[in-house]
Amino acid sequence: MSTVTTQAPTSAPAEATRPVYKVTGARVVRSEWAKFWSLRSSWITLGLALIFMLGFGLIRLARYKSMITSGDTHGGGDLATADAVSLSLFGINFAQLALGILGVLVTAGEYSTGMIRSTLAAVPRRLPVLWSKAAVYGVIALVLGTVGAFAAFLFGSGIISGTPAALSLSGAGVVRSLFAAGLYLGLIAVIGIALGALLRSVAGGIAVLVGALMLVPGLVELLPTTWQNNVSQYLPSNAGESMFALHHSANTLSPAAGLAVFAGWTVLALAGAAYRLVRTDA
Repeated sequence: MSTVTTQAPTSAPAEATRPVYKVTGARVVRSEWAKFWSLRSSWITLGLALIFMLGFGLIRLARYKSMITSGDTHGGGDLATADAVSLSLFGINFAQLALGILGVLVTAGEYSTGMIRSTLAAVPRRLPVLWSKAAVYGVIALVLGTVGAFAAFLFGSGIISGTPAALSLSGAGVVRSLFAAGLYLGLIAVIGIALGALLRSVAGGIAVLVGALMLVPGLVELLPTTWQNNVSQYLPSNAGESMFALHHSANTLSPAAGLAVFAGWTVLALAGAAYRLVRTDA
């Protein structure tokens, strides 16, 4: 007689359970940080912005030095009454376009590729995505702009040493102006983020950005003088320039007022972007 031994059926090994990650603000920020630095265009555009800040500022300073050396104190136009801060920050006019356009690309670029759907699927509440993009890129542009402003001023101080425009960091309002220049570029970056999310079009966002910063101020100059004085100082570009200008005229805002007005434009752009992000599908 043979005996048959039976074994109890062994249960299949329990499937490994995947950890569940909760969506938090810190994790969304880390995700946007990683996405930003993974793009080659981010590195290239930030490099160009820094080159613009330094290059055009130093060229302006060298031209002023040449004018003073040659004794031509009238042919230089506004150079004759310039100071070291305004000369060294001349490149900010070009850096703001590079940083603003990159901000548009950061958000509108995701809509053009369809990647925004994956982003919003991972973060269903949506608004943390906008806040994180604005915070990450705004801080990066702020740091870059501040470094560029101080570098342009310090390098430029050696070029115009001994001229009427020469200043040192200990001069009244110099440090404030340089930090304000960095803050201005940081807010420009946030506006670019907001325009990209609001318009969801790279071309449309860039057109509005360039128009607001460069075309509208030119059109306002066609208005009667009294209207110009009352309107132009509240335009985004002019209010922003008041933030970092060392000297102010009667028709320009004070640094604090300029910051308040420019911050208001930034909040308005972000509010429009947030409203559309919540109310409409990607």
